[in-house]
Amino acid sequence: MHCAEPAPARGWLALLCASRLLQAMIVTAYSGVLPFMMADWHMTAAQAGSIQSAWHIGYMSSLFAVGLLADRFGPHRVFLVGSIISAFAAAAFAVFAHDHRSAMLLYGLTGLCAGASYTPGLQLLARNTDPAVRGRAMGLFLGAASMGYALSLAMVAVLSHVQHWRLGLFVAAGCTFAGALLTLPALRRMRPPAPPASAGTPREGAWHALRETVRDKPAMAGNWAYAFHCWELMALWAWLPAYLVASAGGSTPWQGAGIALAALAHLVSVFGSIAGGSASDRFGRARIMMVATVASLCMSFSFGWMWAWPLWLLAAMAAIYNLLAIADSSVYSTALADVVAPHRLGVAYSVRSVMGFGAGALSPWVFGLALDWGQSHFGFGSTYGWVAAWSSVGLGALLGPWMIVRFSRLNQARVPSR
Repeated sequence: MHCAEPAPARGWLALLCASRLLQAMIVTAYSGVLPFMMADWHMTAAQAGSIQSAWHIGYMSSLFAVGLLADRFGPHRVFLVGSIISAFAAAAFAVFAHDHRSAMLLYGLTGLCAGASYTPGLQLLARNTDPAVRGRAMGLFLGAASMGYALSLAMVAVLSHVQHWRLGLFVAAGCTFAGALLTLPALRRMRPPAPPASAGTPREGAWHALRETVRDKPAMAGNWAYAFHCWELMALWAWLPAYLVASAGGSTPWQGAGIALAALAHLVSVFGSIAGGSASDRFGRARIMMVATVASLCMSFSFGWMWAWPLWLLAAMAAIYNLLAIADSSVYSTALADVVAPHRLGVAYSVRSVMGFGAGALSPWVFGLALDWGQSHFGFGSTYGWVAAWSSVGLGALLGPWMIVRFSRLNQARVPSR
């Protein structure tokens, strides 16, 4: 970052976070209307799950593509244009989805467009913040998304009860448009786009940058640590509502409580993201990553044993679990920006996204397999079935601490090249 560059204008970070919050509303909107949509369209659980899977596949593809595009055309342009396209895709899902097939295609398309507000946003944060405060800024950005997830779940659930579930989708899509509009004043307050390449050096091609990233040992160690982190976090987010409802008895009156507690979990994630990012500025990236990872692993291996606890106590432990599991998310984003050259940071985020969301798409399925196995062996209402399922979360993330140690050692051993 060149000292001669002007400082970003006041308010840029608040506007960027507000834009991210509003654009994240569509991400959990489907989860909020899922029970009502299943009843109206007579969908099976597998069909309902395939709509969510279509989102994940589209989103993972989007995160990879926009990282490459941002390195070529600049994150400013990709963030703005991509946000507008994402808003129209969200509106199309809200208006035209009318059965399982159309919902799967349109929600997959929405996911395919949604990555523009994430990966380029991380690049903009890296350009407009100094390393000493970058962790806190990343935490605020990711925390804003978690706030959007929580607000969307609560809003969609309420509107679905008092009016119709489609109204919740309309409102979520409208919020996505509002978030896209906020990108304009946010970008005006930031530093201008960086030159096409570092001084006198030709811009590297996307595939060359991809090869360089894969060969970058510190970056890839951090990416592997992030993948194990996503294995744990995505399984937690996917199965926590079902676990809480099942622990309470699974009756119809508790379905609303499950959605409300899921919203609370995302709300707690806001504080985890900000606290983890800020702590990494003060105590170091690897140290905070290690503390949060080990603590959340302990929760993964013990959470299933809490099956028979009172619901209020189980919900409190779930909040702690979410806090620990999300605390290092912003730190991985910050650490990657610290070790990767700016001209290929988008590619590095693309590689990380494929690894992380690939693991995160797989872990909920493995969780379900472990749960089916445990319930078939120990009985449907047995604690041991849930112990097996939550243990699969911990086992899948067990290599995370080793990768964090490897990242720290490789980063310290490398001679600074920037």
